[in-house]
Amino acid sequence: MSETADGLLRALADPLRARIIELLAGEQLCTCHLVELTGARQTNLSNHLRVLREAGLVEPQPAGRYTFYRLRPEALTSLADHYAALADRARSAAQLRRPCA
Repeated sequence: MSETADGLLRALADPLRARIIELLAGEQLCTCHLVELTGARQTNLSNHLRVLREAGLVEPQPAGRYTFYRLRPEALTSLADHYAALADRARSAAQLRRPCA
């Protein structure tokens, strides 16, 4: 697995982070919206947003005293492309079988 795909999967593996991604797919949201929509505490949410930022999945958008977050669709596209290539490889190798010793 590529290092990028591995990092993205680790970031998406947590249910709260996956939920944040789902919410941001529809619109940009500030942390106050995300707290309301997820029921997570502000500090917990901030930690999860940091992980998502570091993975390249979300991008902060400062707006006055608020920070809105937006989903970076190209990050998800690269992950989808990675798994689409694996699926193509599996189709090609469907009849291949390594002999046992």
